[in-house]
Amino acid sequence: MLLEALGSAVLGLALAWAAVLRLPHRLPSRVLVLSTGVAGALFGAFVTHTALEAGHLLVVLAGALIVSAASLSLLLRPAERFRRRSATA
Repeated sequence: MLLEALGSAVLGLALAWAAVLRLPHRLPSRVLVLSTGVAGALFGAFVTHTALEAGHLLVVLAGALIVSAASLSLLLRPAERFRRRSATA
């Protein structure tokens, strides 16, 4: 269980760091992004481990990666070129 938690936290941190490097103009502060990536990965590992029980390390890490990516996607802001002005503006 400790290996699952540590591995998922590292995966979440790596995914968040890649997002910060790749999309800095569309994300809020770096601290928020990194902590969201780790927290999402830990929550995903917890949910996957609870659903499957012990003995499925790779599946638990995959669940952690999926939930971390979903959490990070909620932080994305729209790109400037896709913003439209409202009719009243």
